[in-house]
Amino acid sequence: MSIFEAQTPLSRTAAAAAADLIRQAIVDGRVPPGHRLKEEELAQQLGISRTPVREALLVLQSEGLVEAAPNRGATVRAYDTADLEEMYELRALLEGHAAGRAASRVTPDQLAQLRESCTRFEGLLDGGDVQALVLENAVFHETILEATSSERLRAMVRQVIALPLVYKSYVWYSPAQASASYHCHLQLVKALERGDAQRAELVMREHVYEARDVLVAHVGASAAPDAGDAT
Repeated sequence: MSIFEAQTPLSRTAAAAAADLIRQAIVDGRVPPGHRLKEEELAQQLGISRTPVREALLVLQSEGLVEAAPNRGATVRAYDTADLEEMYELRALLEGHAAGRAASRVTPDQLAQLRESCTRFEGLLDGGDVQALVLENAVFHETILEATSSERLRAMVRQVIALPLVYKSYVWYSPAQASASYHCHLQLVKALERGDAQRAELVMREHVYEARDVLVAHVGASAAPDAGDAT
């Protein structure tokens, strides 16, 4: 069975398109941490040769999503709690800086987009549609990144955001935690409206650390000796 959903034509270079498709399969959880990525199987599923698949895996290796080991080939990289805590420290620094930078650059249109995102997020709190909440959360954070007017910063933040999705951190959010996330978004919008860079940075860091605590607690529990096959 293919790990890829309805596949679109590979309109760009085969290697770049393959990297996008494999990356999405990893982030969506269709290939979990520790899963072996066989070049021949991937090539067959994508309908391309092994060479662009090999190039795609090298790209994903440079992003930290894939690792290669002698005599084993490429696997989806698995992280322990110490790794994840470090990634979240980096994310807090980068996204905190991004929020502070956005405070002096955000446009009226972007502020309107952020307010609309908060409204949609609130409407999803009681619906049980976790995936929709994740997508709306991504819209909110991406809008703030756009407001920084820094492609370099956006690229760096995206690298440290991908891993929580791989580990599906959002699955473990309780209704209370989702509500707390919503209120953080409201506070961020207010800080950005006032152009308060210091407040925006502080709220964003706290927001990221709360997400870290949820993920690390559950990854640590699943790795415990009595967790059975949870890993």
